Amino acid sequence: MPRQIGYIIGNEACERFSFYGMRNILVPFLISSVLLGYLPQGADRDAAAKDIFHTFVIGVYFFPLLGGWLADRFFGKYHTILWFSLIYCAGHACLAAFENNATGFYTGLFLIALGSGGIKPLVVSFCGDQFDQTNKSKAKVVFDAFYWIINFGSFFASLLAPLFLRHYGPAVAFGIPGILMFIATFVFWLGRKEYVNVPPARRDPNAFFEVVKTALRARQAGAGRPGLAVAMVGMVSAVVMLLLWLLSATVSMPWWPTDFGFVITACLSLGVIIALGGWGASLQLERARGLHPDAAVDGVRAVLRILIVFALVTPFWSLFDQKASTWIIQGREMVIPHASAWWPSWLIQDAAQMQALNPLLVMLLIPFNNLVLYPALRRMGFEPTALRRMGWGIAISGTSWIIAGGLQLWLDGGQEVSLAWQSVPYLLLTFGEVLVSATALEFAYSQAPQAMKGVIMALWYLTSTFGSLWVLLTNAGVRNDAVTAYIASTGMSENAFLMFFFAAFAFAAALAFGLYARRYPMQDNYRVA
Repeated sequence: MPRQIGYIIGNEACERFSFYGMRNILVPFLISSVLLGYLPQGADRDAAAKDIFHTFVIGVYFFPLLGGWLADRFFGKYHTILWFSLIYCAGHACLAAFENNATGFYTGLFLIALGSGGIKPLVVSFCGDQFDQTNKSKAKVVFDAFYWIINFGSFFASLLAPLFLRHYGPAVAFGIPGILMFIATFVFWLGRKEYVNVPPARRDPNAFFEVVKTALRARQAGAGRPGLAVAMVGMVSAVVMLLLWLLSATVSMPWWPTDFGFVITACLSLGVIIALGGWGASLQLERARGLHPDAAVDGVRAVLRILIVFALVTPFWSLFDQKASTWIIQGREMVIPHASAWWPSWLIQDAAQMQALNPLLVMLLIPFNNLVLYPALRRMGFEPTALRRMGWGIAISGTSWIIAGGLQLWLDGGQEVSLAWQSVPYLLLTFGEVLVSATALEFAYSQAPQAMKGVIMALWYLTSTFGSLWVLLTNAGVRNDAVTAYIASTGMSENAFLMFFFAAFAFAAALAFGLYARRYPMQDNYRVA
């Protein structure tokens, strides 16, 4: 086992405490904060807090594109991680210092999104760089340990941060995660002399985008360029959407939905570019063969296949990230069973603390799956491949939202519902998370060609950006009078209807994922010793 792994794991434990410590109290803080003082108490504040939270999450998982690109092309993973970590620390300082100042607080959220997002694709791939073909068998153990330690930090953050907020106020509650982020940066710096540093691929003429550009531009006798046409439709569509948003925002023209702000519009534009650009490249990719090495062309083909897998995972994140928004808001309507002897009232005093169940269950389920469940499935003749685990994980996560919707119906009926009931959907969502997210860390690294590992990991994290995009689109949709009238006709509350809607979304994604996974060709792209 490479000795430097300890520094990376220690850094990740502290960094995850800092991130989840602030993230898991963001919605409760905003609902009661003067930052939303322009809204009355009630549902409008809940919706506004959710929109801010998911906009922040979109930023966190968008900026991995920037971090991956800078590391792969210019600075290498180590230096990029270190510099973005310092930006991350500055963001935490802003949250602690500007609890009553909207400009300062939102600047802090932006800096945390930039810093956290910038390092997010790099720490995992940097960890993978410490292995080669001689010890790659240990990489799976480390990736599982990596995911376990993420949840170790997240557990204590989820348990303690709401108490800090309740008893000591926002300055302390946001300041403690900042201290942990500084410690994380220091621990990472301590291992600087031990790391294997894979140099950045500078000006690679056979890089992913170079091969794609060649394929799209290449002409073929007797044939048109359908791929280029598809890609250009994507680019033009993205520009048109941004222009329509700009015109609607500046001259009040009704050419673009009023609830589709810049973040939603920019994400939709990015999605169109990725989808149609990738489709167009796949149509003409073979034209690049001969102009680029076969390995480079095959590598691009592998990345395009991976992007389809990633796209089908985005509905999972729309469910998972709402545990820190929708589920907290639901939990605030429930009754904390302090009168019950089995309830730890001395510790669990806030609905937001239920999020601690997620990392706690992850730490239990990862060893259970590896030591008990997966061996048992193999003995029964069923191999739990990475893609099978991910597909089942999406479906199980959908089941958790069926139960959450049932609890919401119970609440809407005027019943007192114990907060303890939320442990059931948390258990199922966490089981789904272990099957999807923990597996995807290994899958994404092993499938990516060596020169594109940082970028492909960034694209993996971009799936969470689109997961939160689906949430923002849904929140915008329910502000439409026709949609609101339809929900009312079902006899369900808006919250309950949306919970069942997201469950159905996950089931549809799981089915599509399973169909695609049946014909996905697995790769082995660990570096040679």
